[in-house]
Amino acid sequence: MKRKPIIILLLVVFIVAAVSIFFLNKEKILGKAGVSGYAKTAAEPCECEASWFPHEQTPPPAEGDGSPFDTSSTTNCIFHQWSWQKFLWVTKPLPSGNPLFLDSLDVVSPEMAPVAPQLGLKLVLSSINQAGPEGVLVSNAKFVPGKTAGDTVYYSIHVNKILFDKAIIAASEINSGKVPYSNLETFPVGAFELKVSWISTDAIPKEKIAEYFVTKAAFKNKQGQYVAKPVALLGMHVVGVVKNHPEFIWATFEHKEMAPVYDWKSNSVTSAKEMLLYESGTTSGLKGIKWNKKGKKPLEPYKAFVLYEYGVPKVITTNAYMTTSQAEPANFDNINTINKCVASKLTDVFKNYFYNGSIWLNTDGLTPAQQAKTIVKSNISSVLPDSLARGSANLANITMETYTQTFKDSIHKINVGNLANCFSCHQSQNFDTIRGIGKSPLYLSHVFESYLYTTKPHPATAKNVNLKAKRIEETKALKLKQFEEVFARRNK
Repeated sequence: MKRKPIIILLLVVFIVAAVSIFFLNKEKILGKAGVSGYAKTAAEPCECEASWFPHEQTPPPAEGDGSPFDTSSTTNCIFHQWSWQKFLWVTKPLPSGNPLFLDSLDVVSPEMAPVAPQLGLKLVLSSINQAGPEGVLVSNAKFVPGKTAGDTVYYSIHVNKILFDKAIIAASEINSGKVPYSNLETFPVGAFELKVSWISTDAIPKEKIAEYFVTKAAFKNKQGQYVAKPVALLGMHVVGVVKNHPEFIWATFEHKEMAPVYDWKSNSVTSAKEMLLYESGTTSGLKGIKWNKKGKKPLEPYKAFVLYEYGVPKVITTNAYMTTSQAEPANFDNINTINKCVASKLTDVFKNYFYNGSIWLNTDGLTPAQQAKTIVKSNISSVLPDSLARGSANLANITMETYTQTFKDSIHKINVGNLANCFSCHQSQNFDTIRGIGKSPLYLSHVFESYLYTTKPHPATAKNVNLKAKRIEETKALKLKQFEEVFARRNK
C-alpha cells in the first residue's frame, strides 16, 4: 500500500519532465515536423527545405495561422526561407511552359490598371523609368562582341487577386469618404506583388542566353505598333504580407554576375571582364550609380555596380560590418547559406539567379493594431541600432534601384544614419500631399497609392474628358516630387 504514492509521485515527475523538455525544444520540434519545416533555432544554419524541390513541385510558403510567423518571437532565418520559397513558387514551371507568375498573376500598370495582352502575349512592356528618379538603365554594349549600342531595361508589375481586390475596396472607401485618408487599414495575409526587370536578348551573348529565363514580350515601337521580341529576366522584387507583418516582406532576386560589387577595403570596384551592366576596368566613387537629371544619364555610363553585397553595409577601408539595427554577420551568413543550399538543388535555369536579401520590421509581441500603428508612427526606414528594421539594411536591386542605392554624392558621406533601403521610399505617407494628406499602411504599396489617386471622383465636365490620363501624368510628377523630397531629406 505504501508503494502506490511513490509510483504516483514518480509518474508526476516524469510527466513534468516530459512537458518541460517539449516546451524547451518546442520550436526545434515544430520546425522539423510542422507545416512549414522552417528552421527555428537561431544557432542552426539557415538552410533551404527538401520539400521545395523539384522546382516543378514547389509549394507556396505558409504565411498565416500556424506558419512560422504565427509567433511572438521570430528568427532572422524564417524571413529568408519565406523569400526563397516564394520566389521558387512564383517561378515554378507550369504545363504551359511558363512560370506561375506569368500565367496566374495580373499584369498591371504602375497605376494598377490591367494591361491588355498584345499579339497574343500577356507580357507587355513599356515602362523604363524605374532605375531611380526617372533613371533609365542601359546595358553595356561591349558585353556582346561587335555591338555598338546598349539595350534598355524594361519593367513589369504583377499582382495577385488578394492584393488587387483589397486595393479596389480600400480605394473606393477612401475616395467616398467612408474611410479617412489617415487610417490603419492593411493588406491581408497572402497579398503580394512582383516587380520584374527584363532586357532584349540582343543585349546578351548568344552563348550565355541559355543561362537566363527567356520569354516573349510585346513592345511598342516608334511607329506605335506592337512587336514581339524575346526578353531575358534580370531581376525580381517579391513583396508579400505574412501574419504579423502588414509592412510586407521586401525580398529581391537577381541574375548572377550582372555587375561587380564595390570593394570597401580598397575603395574601388573592378571587373576584368565585360559584364551586362559594367564595362571592364576599375573605378571608384559613386559616379556609376548616380543619375544626372539634367543630362538624363548616369554620371559615368556603363559602370553600374552593387554598392553592398546582399544589401549589408560595410565601413570604408576597414571592410567591417556597419553597426545597424540588424546583427551581423548572422544576417549575411544566413543569406549566403540559403543561397548555396538552393543552388545545390536547383537544376533548371533559375539556378542562375540568387537571393540578394530582404527587409522587414521587428513586430514581435505586437497586436495587429499595434503593428499598423508602428508603421504610421515610426521611421521605418531607419536602421540605427535601436530601430525596428531587420534584414538587409541597405537593400537594393541592381536593376531597379541602380541609382538610388545611396542618397549621398560621396562614398565618404555614407553612414548608418543615411543608409537607403525599400522603406526609404515606401512609406505610410500618402504621396498626394495636395489633395489627400494622410498616413496608412496601405500607402507602402506605390501601385495602390497611384490607383487611389487616379480613381478619385471628379465632376464630369468637358474639360475633364481626359482626366484619367492627366491624373496618371500628375501621379508620376507627384511620385517624382516625393522621391526628391526623400532625397533632399536623406542627403542633408
